[in-house]
Amino acid sequence: MGIIKYINEEIQVIRERDPAIKTSAEVLLYPCFWAILNYRVAHKLYKSGHYFWARWISQRSRRKTGIEIHPGATIGKGLFIDHGSGVIIGETAIIGDNVTLYQGVTLGGTGKEQGKRHPTLEDNVMVSAGAKILGSFTIGENSKIGAGSVVLKEVPPNCTVVGVPGRIVKQDNVKVPRSDMDQVNLPDPVMEELLALRKENADLNRQLEVLEEKERQKAAKKAEKKKEKKEKKYEAV
Repeated sequence: MGIIKYINEEIQVIRERDPAIKTSAEVLLYPCFWAILNYRVAHKLYKSGHYFWARWISQRSRRKTGIEIHPGATIGKGLFIDHGSGVIIGETAIIGDNVTLYQGVTLGGTGKEQGKRHPTLEDNVMVSAGAKILGSFTIGENSKIGAGSVVLKEVPPNCTVVGVPGRIVKQDNVKVPRSDMDQVNLPDPVMEELLALRKENADLNRQLEVLEEKERQKAAKKAEKKKEKKEKKYEAV
């Protein structure tokens, strides 16, 4: 890919996904622009067997941008890393087309695997801020990973994952639009369970109050009958 073609494509990607950008020239100020450009150069060197120089470029880029991309990673077109600080992409990670990563994302290994030990992200995946995807498995296309999630197992296509460890919440098998960059309004199964427990507890409290009221009324009637019986006994005397 020529430098001019790369710049034009990156301008289009960033302007499409970041509402903060006002002019095309601002692309040159984005750390993800330089991080991915350096990765493309380092990756070619890595594939050619020039491992030292490939790592030298990637480490220099990490110091300048805060984004660490191993030159051995395989990255498709249209990757957008928003803000970028703290993003780590491992050596055997595979990223498809039109993927979006936010700050603090880690595509890492578990430390126990050999060979392919980093995740594969298929096309149109979005990984929200601070999420960690650890291990050699696939995140299916059009899926979303919620902020702060820790994903340790495979995710089918068209899914949303939230929580620690990550829990899959299917969205009725409806594809997530490529332009949908909402990383906030995601399902929260933990909160749903808490709300269900709170409702159940409130129902039990209401039932208990009804039973207690019935017992009070029953005790009052019993006391009233006892009083009446005692009064009749005195009258008879």
